[in-house]
Amino acid sequence: MRLNTILASTSLAVAISLAPALHAEELDVTAVAGHPPVFLWVNTLSESYIPAVDAALEGTDFSVNWTEAYGGTLAKVGGEREAMEDGLAQVGIVSSLFEPSLLSLQNVTYVTPFGSPDVDLVLSTVDGMHDEIPAMRKLWEDLDLEYLGGGFGLEDYLLMTTFPVTSLDDLQGRKINAPGPAVNWLKDTGAVGVSGNLTTYYNDIQSGVAEGVIVFPTAAAAAKLHEVAPYVTRVHFGAQFAGGIVAQKSWFDEQDPVVQAALRDSADVFAADYRLGLETRVAGAFKAMEKGGAEISELSEGQRVAWADALPNIAKDWAKDLDSKGLPGTEVLTTYIDHLKAAGVSLPRDWSVE
Repeated sequence: MRLNTILASTSLAVAISLAPALHAEELDVTAVAGHPPVFLWVNTLSESYIPAVDAALEGTDFSVNWTEAYGGTLAKVGGEREAMEDGLAQVGIVSSLFEPSLLSLQNVTYVTPFGSPDVDLVLSTVDGMHDEIPAMRKLWEDLDLEYLGGGFGLEDYLLMTTFPVTSLDDLQGRKINAPGPAVNWLKDTGAVGVSGNLTTYYNDIQSGVAEGVIVFPTAAAAAKLHEVAPYVTRVHFGAQFAGGIVAQKSWFDEQDPVVQAALRDSADVFAADYRLGLETRVAGAFKAMEKGGAEISELSEGQRVAWADALPNIAKDWAKDLDSKGLPGTEVLTTYIDHLKAAGVSLPRDWSVE
């Protein structure tokens, strides 16, 4: 009897001592972003999000062995979704602005230009709408992506050109680069929209493919666009929701709830750190461009209103098109504009009305 007790106790002690080793699991996770770390959202993914996930998993039975694949090493800009779809990456930054068809509802800010310049307001509004309007989250899920949050916003867009701009007349016949759906901001203005992205703008302008670009200041300064487009016009197109941190859904669903919580909760750390000090970075960007020879000017409020009025109602057209496809385009548009109005934003044009 005593021998049996000793054996049982010994077996229990061995089992307890081996339990951590038996259950500890190291997950191999590749994080992908098409842009290089010089851009804030990629830098924040690397320096804030990943350490936050690691910290959240400390003391648990899980840890992550990260492979960070940025700047085209695994996926080009706009190709992150395919990399995750193919199982080459499990976590990453996916820019909804480069998926105007597949992530159409997320692009509501890009069809409502001249909105709020407040990144926090725009980001928190669209982020929250993912819970208000289930169809927004479903669009990610249909692509085998789990939207984790941590949406990243881009600060107030401006215009950079090889020529001075004081009115819409100055844009007549000019070729202007713009990201994805922002090409619509040039409709009926006399300018010619040329689709591009941050990795192509400099060469496009330098080679004459384009004569200017619609862009946001921190990226413009980082890419040294003022070297080829020294005329910086603060048009105040508004801040934009550009995408967020996502996981491959089929992979995410297989993970332990502890891992899922770490991945999801750390997106809040990403969002907070991304927003922190963004105004300071924007101010620094303008200083860097000015020091580099840029001529910075403000478009008059009258010309800003004239620009907004010159555009077709791209927002209503966008909403009606999505409605016809069974998506809540009008609901998303109206909800977004209502949130901006409730926050006291003065809009030069209400895109939710005809």
